[in-house]
Amino acid sequence: MAATLRELRERRNSVSATMKITKAMELIAASRVNRAELKAQSAREYTLELHRAVNAVATFAQVEHPLTREHRERKRSAVLVISSDRGLAGAYPGNVSRAAEGLIDLLESKGITVQLFTVGKKAMEHFAFRGVPVEQSWYGFGEAPHYEHAREIGQVLMQRFLTHQDEGGVAELHVVYTQFNSLVSQRVRIVRLLPLQVVEADQDEGEEELGPDLSSPEGLVPDYAFEPDAETVLNALLPMYIIDSIKFMLRQSAASELASRQQAMHSATDNAQELIRELTRQANQARQAEITQEITEIVGGAGALSAS
Repeated sequence: MAATLRELRERRNSVSATMKITKAMELIAASRVNRAELKAQSAREYTLELHRAVNAVATFAQVEHPLTREHRERKRSAVLVISSDRGLAGAYPGNVSRAAEGLIDLLESKGITVQLFTVGKKAMEHFAFRGVPVEQSWYGFGEAPHYEHAREIGQVLMQRFLTHQDEGGVAELHVVYTQFNSLVSQRVRIVRLLPLQVVEADQDEGEEELGPDLSSPEGLVPDYAFEPDAETVLNALLPMYIIDSIKFMLRQSAASELASRQQAMHSATDNAQELIRELTRQANQARQAEITQEITEIVGGAGALSAS
């Protein structure tokens, strides 16, 4: 019985130590998620205005650009998967990886070769473990992405899109990321970023194919004047828009990761507290049984001495 009591106390101490770690991680995630949410919201506003400007140039100027040109034959497609660098974030990395696998299976079923790019160690390790080749990976900035990271990723992907398919280029670019809705709600989204589809002036600007989930409150496009000319403006705006869209999705994923980690650590802390209560109850019962046995042995020994 003493050994059982000792084991229960050791388990309780171990769970208590683990609970302190999960509680600390929950507090750290809670302190960071608010900043990440503000950054994601600010990135959304800028991307929306840039989106409107690109639509205005392409719609009214009727200028064709390589980044908007549809390929007649799709031989290769690039897939960018945005995940996390660290675990302990609940189902967040698993949901992203499963959505990416579903997209890859769909493209391959159509006879399209997939070139995979990943952001975050979890996605890289997930596909490496399954033997899926990864063209290029970026990691180390999952919780705090900056414009420089998005620019590096965007330049690589745009160069791959502008390269002819027979020379290793791709016909389209899909992105798998997690949209941040609230602290308790995040949704994995799959968007086609390239070739960029331009929304006509009489259409809704919240089209999912454009990439980030953006909505126009008015749906009206101002009458722009382009200097020096529409083609020059479009050549400058489109690469900026692609890079900024990637930055937007990186920040959405960062906020989603922190929110998922906060929820996961909160649940782990609650489970640890419940387990500690149960182990404490079992330890008390074991201690009471031990005391009862000792009393019984003392009484029995005293009775034996009296009888002799």
